[in-house]
Amino acid sequence: MIKVVYKPFGLIVSVLGGLLASALFTRVWRAIASEEDTPDPMDRDRGWAEILASAALHGAVFAGVKAAMDRAGAIGFAHATGTWPGKSSEVAPNDERG
Repeated sequence: MIKVVYKPFGLIVSVLGGLLASALFTRVWRAIASEEDTPDPMDRDRGWAEILASAALHGAVFAGVKAAMDRAGAIGFAHATGTWPGKSSEVAPNDERG
């Protein structure tokens, strides 16, 4: 029953993670490419290498932030409620497995 409570909590964590990932990707792209804007795939003046590099970096940043936010949210929820929100072997909620 308490796992149902995690759904809205997880949604909020996901939205915050998306905002964080977007800001992080923009900062990383600016540092790497020395440009303000990320390349748009429909921009005729951009080459394949730049478009694909941007897309790969974008995917990596979003996947990394999503995994970190999901894990942190699950650990926080487990500490607050004593129940792990996902699949679990019989491990205590205070276990800091990573």
